[in-house]
Amino acid sequence: MTTFTVTPQGPFELRESALFGFGHHTSPRFDGIMRMAFCLDDYGGHAAVAVTQDEAGVHLACEGDGPAESMRDQACRVLSLDHDGRVFTEIGRRDPVIGRLQAAAPGLRPPQFYSAYEAAAWAVLSARRPAKQMSELRRRLAESHGRTFDVAGQPLAAFPTPEQLLAVADFDGLPEVKLRRLHAVARAALDGALDTTAIAAEDADRAMARLQQLLPGVGPFYSALIVIRALGLSDVLSSEESRSREAIRNLYGLDHDPSDAEIAALAENWRPFRTWATVMIRAIGGRLEPAAVA
Repeated sequence: MTTFTVTPQGPFELRESALFGFGHHTSPRFDGIMRMAFCLDDYGGHAAVAVTQDEAGVHLACEGDGPAESMRDQACRVLSLDHDGRVFTEIGRRDPVIGRLQAAAPGLRPPQFYSAYEAAAWAVLSARRPAKQMSELRRRLAESHGRTFDVAGQPLAAFPTPEQLLAVADFDGLPEVKLRRLHAVARAALDGALDTTAIAAEDADRAMARLQQLLPGVGPFYSALIVIRALGLSDVLSSEESRSREAIRNLYGLDHDPSDAEIAALAENWRPFRTWATVMIRAIGGRLEPAAVA
């Protein structure tokens, strides 16, 4: 095991990340440690990372199959520690709504999916199914076909690599159509089509369109999820999620659901962190009282 200490640039609160529920990741309790287990970006194996925070910084204890530095960098991307959050703080000073959200959740940075591959697999699993049910199925699939680590005293299974996933012929509770689609995700990953770094270098809209053509069952919503919540991008704006639109209406005191053009105009004030702002609006906007309608 190798331990690294990272000094966040700008506010960061590990507790907010650990308790931030999205995708399969739900943690109702926080004991001071955020535990992660994932496929390495190169699909060559798995890694586990135990994350803690104190006055000295954020500490990442890494173990697994690859170079420790790669595990650290991937974990930092997941936690959005690879960005300078001081710029986001400035956005809160010029946009009162974002400032209120930052005050409600100090140090929150959007946690990401572990990779485009794992986000695509979750998209296939969760489509048209209850998230809680699919999270449990994912856990069982990871325990049966991935790798289980002891992460700071607790067992945690990492999702199967693409090669391991292709070896799954059937699995209890997993419909055959979803298994076929998971195999398509695995083949796309092995072909290089889900390389997280490569997708991040693409134009976001073109990447979403390509993923919809490439992956059966992945439409506009889930292609946006893959691109926006797996690559560590900070400035991609998407209006595919209806809850974000509703939250914007409430927080900005609008008397109607905002159009795409209206959201884009509001979001000019959020650059270069439109992704962070949108995620925060959707995730914690409910903590604030709605603004009076103008």
